[in-house]
Amino acid sequence: MDSRTYYYARVSSKEQNLDRQIAAFKSLGAQEREIITDKESGKDLNRVGYAALKNAMLRRGDTLVIKSLDRLSRNKRDIKNELQFFKDNGIRLKVIDLPTTMTELPEGQEWVFEMVNNILIEVLGTIAEQERANIRQRQAEGIEAAKQKGKKLGRPALTFPANWSEVYNSWKAGRITAKTAMELTNTKRTSFYKLVQMTK
Repeated sequence: MDSRTYYYARVSSKEQNLDRQIAAFKSLGAQEREIITDKESGKDLNRVGYAALKNAMLRRGDTLVIKSLDRLSRNKRDIKNELQFFKDNGIRLKVIDLPTTMTELPEGQEWVFEMVNNILIEVLGTIAEQERANIRQRQAEGIEAAKQKGKKLGRPALTFPANWSEVYNSWKAGRITAKTAMELTNTKRTSFYKLVQMTK
């Protein structure tokens, strides 16, 4: 069976676009059908596209190309596990941002590729994990700063509209529909029924 090359691109949210990664793949000769994408966080490996690649597409002797190591994951342990999986299953990983992984070495010199890769993988895995830790710390500091300023985080507490009693009684008595009651109290369906529960 001929070996195949697949390309994997990932961004963390649906608002971000994959254009830069896909352009890099196409410059290497990638066809659309060979490019698998995900628009999901790199915090873990539970992604539809990536799971399809690993479980149904990649075979021994195939090559997987990614733009940078953190497209696999931002978790150092996960990166190491994935690299071990590729090694155990005879799948070659090429990382565009790691030029050493892109070169074809003469037979018998694969150990050079392996040694350099292991060093780079260790360093970049640590950086990816550190970036994630920094993001978490900044979020925690932001929440703490907001608390210090007396800001309430999360959704504002649900309050009763000024005309609630009157409208609620009319609705309860069947004089008006729930839709009309929502319009009169300027509430959405979920909020309206929550207020109903709070009134009982």
